[in-house]
Amino acid sequence: MRAINKAFFFRIAQLVLASVVGSICAACSNGSGGKGELSIKSQQYFVQGEKLYITHCSNCHQQDGTGLGLLFPPVNKSDFMDNNFDKVVCLMKNGIEGELYVNGKQFNKKMPGIPSLTDLEITEISTYIYNKWGNRRDSITLQEVSTILRVCQPAN
Repeated sequence: MRAINKAFFFRIAQLVLASVVGSICAACSNGSGGKGELSIKSQQYFVQGEKLYITHCSNCHQQDGTGLGLLFPPVNKSDFMDNNFDKVVCLMKNGIEGELYVNGKQFNKKMPGIPSLTDLEITEISTYIYNKWGNRRDSITLQEVSTILRVCQPAN
């Protein structure tokens, strides 16, 4: 009887995992122009990144990534993000000061960094924001983010 229970529960776990992965792929492609084919690791980063984004970023950039007027720039369909991946990774940890142009609009409010974020957490947030709203970056690796963070400087 015990072997049957283990097999039954294992099969249920497989079905639940398949359902979750399917939902993640649908979420990744939601609004991203159909780029929902992420690796399993990227899918895991995406899910964790969403949680971290909501906790650390959505208060200013909003849950839907549209920003807040001319105070906080959008990350949803952001030309700055498309053209400045290294800076985006760096500013998550170190913040940014001074003028910033996003989609032709000027922003000049200091963004504090979150130095307590680990390289992995920044990789997860990056995977989420670069695959949720149609920005142009499908696969982001921990090694890539760690390399960027080793050389970037804190905001003045």
